[in-house]
Amino acid sequence: MRLHDGRVVPAFISQALKNRPVTVFGRGQQTRSFCYVSDLIEGIYRLMMSSSDQPVNIGNPAEMTVLEFAKEIIRATGSHSKISFKPLPQDDPRQRRPDITRARTLLGWAPKVPLSEGLVKTIEYFRRKV
Repeated sequence: MRLHDGRVVPAFISQALKNRPVTVFGRGQQTRSFCYVSDLIEGIYRLMMSSSDQPVNIGNPAEMTVLEFAKEIIRATGSHSKISFKPLPQDDPRQRRPDITRARTLLGWAPKVPLSEGLVKTIEYFRRKV
């Protein structure tokens, strides 16, 4: 991910590392699921090496609200940022949670890296970029 690509992870981390307000759209009740890159790569690799010709979701089904994620980023970075609420864009998805049943069944795959561990690594990466 790039620092300013508009995605929630780099946006929240960048804002928090600079002690700027962390921007949450709407009330932050929309949900997201976060999958660490090493888990994603392992899942894609297993899919490529399989004989499956069906769609298979690769991701993390652990779901949290955007507001919960903003609070976790502030905590994990040690930031003094406050949360700033902005109007929810019409096209903002309300829920993002992959069903990984096929990945578990066909590939024997499920994500292993907990959010807290992935955030430590991701925050350190972005600290070098800010």
